[in-house]
Amino acid sequence: MVLAGKLITELGIKTPADKFYKLFASELHEVQNYCERVHHTKLHEGEDWHHSDTVKHWTYVIDGEVHTCNESIEEVDDENKKITYKLFGGDIDNYTVFKLILEVINKADGTAAVKWTIDYVKINEDVDTPNGWMDYLSKSTRDIDGHLLKGERVAL
Repeated sequence: MVLAGKLITELGIKTPADKFYKLFASELHEVQNYCERVHHTKLHEGEDWHHSDTVKHWTYVIDGEVHTCNESIEEVDDENKKITYKLFGGDIDNYTVFKLILEVINKADGTAAVKWTIDYVKINEDVDTPNGWMDYLSKSTRDIDGHLLKGERVAL
């Protein structure tokens, strides 16, 4: 049985790509205020939410169950609006590798999209593929997009 894999989804958004990316690049602590599936976030180690040495602790809901994990930023590519997060601890302990990759894309037709990639390696064959994460990311993206659009209309 295969232990390593990748799951990928791409979702169209109505928020401008720069604004959506900015939330994750410099306002990550606000995600819990925009998305009902994220119950709580806090700094676990470090003082800056966006430094690669900082560890954040997340409490979130997937498939109706509360889960926890820690997260650190592995790589940031502002030019391509791409951030790679390393998840570990808590419910991620069933994986030796669990990377969450966010890419915010400006489309040629003037629209934007969010591409999420989960790169994982299971500790053994008995561990499920993290399919519930794709639904979680899709619904969270919709929540965040809607919230950011509401703020944009108020600013007008």
